[in-house]
Amino acid sequence: MKRSTLRKTVLTLTALVAGLGTAMTATPAQAAPAVASTASKNCTTGAKLVPSCGVLWGTAAGGFTGKPRDVEHRNWEKLSGRTATIFHTYHKGDEKFPTDAEIAMARDKAHPRVLLLNWRVEYGTTWAAVAAGKVDKRIDAFAARLKTKFPEKFYLVLNHEPEDDVRTAAKSGMTAKDFAKSFRHVIQRLRSKGVSNAVSVVAYMGNEKWMAQSWWKDLYPGNDVVDWIGLDSYVSAEKKYYHAGVFKDLLDRKAKGGSQGWYDWAVKNHPGKPIMIAEWGAYHRIGKVVNKSAQFNSVLPELAKRPAIKAIVYFDTKKDAFGDRDISIDSSAASLASFRKLAANPLFNVTVR
Repeated sequence: MKRSTLRKTVLTLTALVAGLGTAMTATPAQAAPAVASTASKNCTTGAKLVPSCGVLWGTAAGGFTGKPRDVEHRNWEKLSGRTATIFHTYHKGDEKFPTDAEIAMARDKAHPRVLLLNWRVEYGTTWAAVAAGKVDKRIDAFAARLKTKFPEKFYLVLNHEPEDDVRTAAKSGMTAKDFAKSFRHVIQRLRSKGVSNAVSVVAYMGNEKWMAQSWWKDLYPGNDVVDWIGLDSYVSAEKKYYHAGVFKDLLDRKAKGGSQGWYDWAVKNHPGKPIMIAEWGAYHRIGKVVNKSAQFNSVLPELAKRPAIKAIVYFDTKKDAFGDRDISIDSSAASLASFRKLAANPLFNVTVR
């Protein structure tokens, strides 16, 4: 979640379970009938990191804490009771990544993980500048680092939540078409440099305001450079608060007066593309602790009805960028218990290959 747009995203937004440290198997009572059959299958990822069955489970833990992301990720795994197979981190501009810590997480033999690297390529400039090749040195340095340090497959999100940064003035260099051209250029440039292990993800906010804009359709970079379609979306656990709802609500936001929610838009307009919920969470205002069980208990039934969703990644933070919203899984004991039950489901037993 972008620090500059976390508020917009959100507003428009016992003991541990036995077997801790490895992917857990749910009891029959925990597993929804529609997904329990995955427990007996050997679910693995393929060429584009799409699971053969089941759903990949991940997190972006420790948001806005300043603490090392790898430490926070491992702590979150202990808290939730399951290895978070997707390790989501954020980078911008000329930062050198994947970092040594990120690489170590991906190569942890006891707990195999796949990196989800989020990169603001245009940082300090514009999408139009990126598309025109003005930051090719930056792109080439990233390609060289991958080739020398990290040959493993990973997910690459470019300029996540682009809707929030669109400017309609043609000379801004930040129009929706500029974004699409920028995304295309980066992926094609990486490929031309021999990078074959980056699985590209375009990650939208899926907000009803932006979906109503005439330029919404212009954001999509093209099937040839997009491997996965992502969504960053949140719901409030506080009733009658902005974007109050459960898991289906963060998937189904639609333009005012429209008949098609985000998920339906994605599967209709881009059939065959796997969908990643690249950021999701349930929040309440700090000081107004609310049980998030309804939100967490609603996840499995929706995944059973939406086969295009192949990965979900929770964004966990005690405070958002402005310090007034709690998106953590353990803001109450009841919330944590419900989340642990969700995490234990065998639907998420997927091995990274």
